[in-house]
Amino acid sequence: MPSKAQESPAVETANNAPPSKPIRVALVEDDDFIRSFVAEAVGDSGEFTLIASCRTAEDALGSLPAVRPDVLLMDINLPGLSGIECVRKLKWQIPEAQVLMFTVYQDSRRIFDALLAGASGYILKRTSAAELLEAIRQVHQGGSPMSGHIARQVVEHFNRLGEGARDVERLSRREKEVLHLLAQGAAYKEIADTLGLSLETIRMYVKSLYAKLHVHSRGEAVAKFPLPEG
Repeated sequence: MPSKAQESPAVETANNAPPSKPIRVALVEDDDFIRSFVAEAVGDSGEFTLIASCRTAEDALGSLPAVRPDVLLMDINLPGLSGIECVRKLKWQIPEAQVLMFTVYQDSRRIFDALLAGASGYILKRTSAAELLEAIRQVHQGGSPMSGHIARQVVEHFNRLGEGARDVERLSRREKEVLHLLAQGAAYKEIADTLGLSLETIRMYVKSLYAKLHVHSRGEAVAKFPLPEG
């Protein structure tokens, strides 16, 4: 067993080790109650520090690039410029900042708009303080934390994409050619002239591909099942 004299250097080294650098968090939120909740949760943690708290997207765009937070908590429904548009602009200025959307909204359109804008995670405001801090920790470490309900919507969305891709693969070569031309905005007569087919034949192909893709219009077909050029 080592003596106390032998133990003391190791203990001293551990006790004198410099503390780890706190994760620098910024918040963009116009609700005073939520701002206080986040400030208290972050301030009490010892692991994080709140370096900025902005009420609007415009304030965030004017101040956050100078302080360069590690993690940015962003509300969606802000007065003036939306949180999603704010994320899109800030990611150009501070691309290293990890963005965590912090919102009451659960609809998939907002979720995917936020992720496409550059957000890495998406949690709901009813999340507990402990869950919020864990989400900040995860996103800072390169993860993509999401509330369970939102994660389920993401999974279902990609499942639908997979089903859509399989539907497209069931199209014939000629139906894919027609879909390409529909996507380019060509009228039925133009498609017929391009492919050397009759107008009635083009209508038949369009009706067939709509049925295979489970859509009812050109807009739905092009929006849900875009095909690469060539």
